[in-house]
Amino acid sequence: MPADGDPAPDFELPDDTGAVRRLSDQRGRWTVLYFYPKDDTPGCTTEACEFRDADAEIAARGATVWGVSVLGTGSKQAFKQKLGLPFTLLADADHQVAESYGAWVEKQNYGRSYMGIQRSTFLIDPEGRVARRWAKVKPEGHAAQVLAALDDERSALRR
Repeated sequence: MPADGDPAPDFELPDDTGAVRRLSDQRGRWTVLYFYPKDDTPGCTTEACEFRDADAEIAARGATVWGVSVLGTGSKQAFKQKLGLPFTLLADADHQVAESYGAWVEKQNYGRSYMGIQRSTFLIDPEGRVARRWAKVKPEGHAAQVLAALDDERSALRR
């Protein structure tokens, strides 16, 4: 998992419309990059709705939100439409981006081990560096944490 201050691993992934998005194209802007396990599940819905509800405040601070999971673009499009999400969802079908961010981990459920996404978020600064990171995120209240961190980091850059 990249540490605070590390360059954010660059990538290109298809979004919910099938268009290819590159992290390097975000240079000059703050980016909230959050990894979530699966579209349209309770925890992922809570997290997505919190980012949806905070999107105007996040955008007013010069930042964009990108959500990433391993399901395909069709699933992303349906999830986005169902919840009225105003931000980009990216399909990491081969989980290579999740791996490069340390979000692809071994998980346990009912005694069974499997690989999957650990809910994680990265605040990436306009220079393409990780400003803050959160591992093992709890969905409730997380968007507010990210917004507060964005304010802190923006203030620190002005000093």
